[in-house]
Amino acid sequence: MNLYGYIPESVNEGTGLRAVLFISGCRHACPGCFSPDSWSFRAGEPFTEERQQQILHEVTTHPLLDGVTLCGGDPFFSAAECTSWVQQLRAARPDLTVWAYTGFEYEELITDPARAELARLCDVIIDGRYVEAERDVSLPFRGSRNQRLIDVRATLATRTIVTMQLSMR
Repeated sequence: MNLYGYIPESVNEGTGLRAVLFISGCRHACPGCFSPDSWSFRAGEPFTEERQQQILHEVTTHPLLDGVTLCGGDPFFSAAECTSWVQQLRAARPDLTVWAYTGFEYEELITDPARAELARLCDVIIDGRYVEAERDVSLPFRGSRNQRLIDVRATLATRTIVTMQLSMR
C-alpha cells in the first residue's frame, strides 16, 4: 500500500483537529474528483512499517488531536492494510475518532469482510461517489449531496443507516 499524502493537522476532513492520511489507489474514477492524482495505487510513497510507526507515534503523542481521517484515493481499496494501522491507533489512543472517506456506499462496504472490518473501526464514514451534478460546497465535509455522513456506532447498534446532520457556521 502507498501513502499519497499526510497532513499532521487539519480542520477540513472532519470535526475538530485531525491528522489526515491520503491512501493511494481508487478505481471509482469519479468525474470532478478533487484528487485524481491519488487514483494510482503506485502514487505517493510506500507506506512502510517504519513510516506507519512514525505517523502512529506523531498521532498518538499529539495532545491536541481529536482524531484521524482516512482519505484517498479510497482507503477501502486497501482495507486490510488500513485495518492493521487503525487497530494499532485504537489500541494506543481509543479517545481519538476515526473518520474515513470512500466512494463505496456503506451497504457495499459491509458485504466485503475486509472492508466491513475497517468500517467497524470507524466512527464516521463519508460514503458515496462524488457526483458533479450533485456538487454542493455548502455541505460540511463532503462535496456532493448524494454523499452521506454515516454514524457508524449508531448504525451498527440499530442495524439501520444513521446519518449525522452537521451544519456549517
